[in-house]
Amino acid sequence: MFWYTDVVTTASASTTASTVIGYARVSTIGQTLEQQTEALTAAGAGKTFHDVMSGARDDRPGFTECMRYLREGDTLTVWRLDRLGRNMRAIINTLHELTQRGVTVRSFHDGVDTSTSTGRMVGGILMSIAEYERELVRERTALKLEHARKSGWKFGRPAKLTSDQAALAQRMKASGETATTICRTLGIGRTTLYRYLAECAEDLSISR
Repeated sequence: MFWYTDVVTTASASTTASTVIGYARVSTIGQTLEQQTEALTAAGAGKTFHDVMSGARDDRPGFTECMRYLREGDTLTVWRLDRLGRNMRAIINTLHELTQRGVTVRSFHDGVDTSTSTGRMVGGILMSIAEYERELVRERTALKLEHARKSGWKFGRPAKLTSDQAALAQRMKASGETATTICRTLGIGRTTLYRYLAECAEDLSISR
């Protein structure tokens, strides 16, 4: 997909809000950045970074350069919050990172301005929702894994030996063959052999 990134200097010598940085993005080359960049300039953006590419992509050079450019005390201004990430979680992560770095975030259409108490409250609510969702995912995953284990599922790499090969490995080991010979015969590595022998020994002790 075609992408384009650049940095546009928009501030005049009289501009005092030199720490206001803008970021604009449109998805296709057929769309125009003009509306966004004009709004960012009117908001005092001294520099505007922009991309012409899908927001679903992680490799957005203009956004990456913008994040590198921002310093503590700066203000990042965007047209909408969806310019900050490809999904809600990515947006929340970006907001959290910028807040930790001491960068203010303002969005024209979402009512977020982290320099105000209301804006910080909105940002905090969004971050809390994202954290709550992460906790739910972790809990659901843990419950599913526990249920699978109780149902007899085994996790890890798929088996490399058939039951006949595993039995042959046991017989060769019992007859005194070296691990090198067994591995060469079955075409497996030592780690796989030792894992199978350990599992067989464990199964044998349980059956007793």
